[in-house]
Amino acid sequence: MPTVFRIGPYRFFFYANENGEPHHIHVQQDRMLAKFWLKPVSLARSTGFAPQDLSKLLGLVEANQPFFVEAWNEFFHV
Repeated sequence: MPTVFRIGPYRFFFYANENGEPHHIHVQQDRMLAKFWLKPVSLARSTGFAPQDLSKLLGLVEANQPFFVEAWNEFFHV
């Protein structure tokens, strides 16, 4: 599972076996997890994050969406 980006307590990553799904990014902080679609950016699911944390994460994903899409395309050879 390649880590794409870290900011503060958050690790942004994707799983190497998920190339059959649309572009997305996972976010982890301790045992909390969230998954965001990248085209368009939206929350797919979350476990453990409070609503205010999800709002912050959504903003971070939106701000870094081009970088995440590029990382996905490079890794999965899209």
